[in-house]
Formats: sequence, C-alpha cells, structure tokens
Amino acid sequence: MGSPVDRLIVLDTHTWVWWAAELPGLSTSARRELEQAARVGVCTISCWELGLLVKRGSVDVEPDLRSWVARALALDRVEELPLTADIAVAAASLEEPFPRDPADRIIYSTTTAHDALLLTKDRAIRRYAPSRTIW
Repeated sequence: MGSPVDRLIVLDTHTWVWWAAELPGLSTSARRELEQAARVGVCTISCWELGLLVKRGSVDVEPDLRSWVARALALDRVEELPLTADIAVAAASLEEPFPRDPADRIIYSTTTAHDALLLTKDRAIRRYAPSRTIW
C-alpha cells in the first residue's frame, strides 16, 4: 500500500467534504493520517455523490457546487481518481457483505485499484476490509 513517502489515501465522500471544508467529523487518527499522506485521492464518483446531497439539501456548499468541487480538488496533494472500466467491473463484482451503495462500491474498488487505503467512517466498509480502511 505504498511507502509512507508516496502513500495514497483515498477519501470516502463524507471524509472529503469534512476535510476540504474544515468541518468537524474526522477522528483524531483520521486527521493524523491525512497530515502524513503524501497523496490524497478523491474519486470522481464523490463529486456526483456530493451533487446529489446538495440537490437534496443534505449538504450546503458555497458559493455553488462547481466552484466548491473545483476548489476542493485543487487542494495541495489532492489527486482526482477517475472511474475506469476495470474499477467499474471490480465494483460490480464485490460480494456480500459489501454494502450495496454504488458509490461506496466504486470508491472501495478505486482504492484497491490504486493499492491505497480508504479513509472512511463507514462501519460496514471498515468491517468488510479492516486492512484496507482507516479511521
């Protein structure tokens, strides 16, 4: 999973929003891991997921979604991680008990494709892959 010098940590959508917006929510160990990460990955599906949350009124971003996403992807060390065919197939192939949420499946499969760690508060994902997740 990469040496500490070049280690990539992929952010689940909620952790990306909390980190980029400097909101409370991240655990102390999650903040420490983020500070130490050489690279921070954000899956493009997280942009879609955030858009749905904004549309539903569950999350508010300023001044608007496009500007917020552009600013959050431009943060130091952040890399946008696109969805590829291999990642899509891997996401569809995940077995139970992995959660059914399509975004979670794509984010997790992107993490494994990049041999990275996933920073998530999601207990179901952490139970499924304790060695691949951090919180």
